[in-house]
Amino acid sequence: MFKKINIFAIFIALGFVFSNPAAADATAEDFQVWGGVFSQGNFGFVNPNNPDLKKFRWWMEGQGRFGNDATQFSQSLIRPGLGYALTDKVVVWAGYAWAPTAEPLAARPFNEHRIWQQVTWADNFSFGRLSARSRFEQRFFDHHAANPGNDDVGHRFRQLVKLAVPMPSIDPNLSFIVQSELFIAMNSVDNPAFISRGYDQNRAFVGLGYKVNQYATVEVGYMNQFINRPHSARPDQMMHNFIASLFLNF
Repeated sequence: MFKKINIFAIFIALGFVFSNPAAADATAEDFQVWGGVFSQGNFGFVNPNNPDLKKFRWWMEGQGRFGNDATQFSQSLIRPGLGYALTDKVVVWAGYAWAPTAEPLAARPFNEHRIWQQVTWADNFSFGRLSARSRFEQRFFDHHAANPGNDDVGHRFRQLVKLAVPMPSIDPNLSFIVQSELFIAMNSVDNPAFISRGYDQNRAFVGLGYKVNQYATVEVGYMNQFINRPHSARPDQMMHNFIASLFLNF
């Protein structure tokens, strides 16, 4: 019975990951390489005798993305944040992100600043580790890059679901990973990012994770990224991304 449920859950996750909407006829495609380091920990080191400090969390990540067939810089992300663990499975977060962006993601380079809030959840099941992240973002753009007089703020919701299935028959530290992240723009903003209200993009990832030690995990794989641009002079974009990530948990 449980084996059937496990297989069913895995197929649901796979179907969710590869449920990208069909791209329109006029879609620009690109191969990109993304690399990132994602680190998090708690503040128990401040006073090991105070268990409440372990509920307070910190987050820091840095990413580099290279497009136009991985020949040039396209985007980077610096994203610090602070969190609080409501339970051992649920953490609430808030933070800031800086995202300088260039071609082919943008028609012309610009800087983006984000304020973000999110809730993360993770739990272990017989079929693997399932996690989810619900994030709201407020997106601010350089005035010199936006149209004159445009002070609008873009509001976006992002929902990520991730499944990591252990592969002990191959290596006890190896996992098969599938995930999907859906982006929804809450409003339309006339700026260099060409934000239109509604479905913005989806990122579907499949790959492998390897637990190096108790602190570090490496994940590599393929991400299909579809960016929807319904009211823009620019075409929709389909990115084929090679992803390499290092996750540090202290």
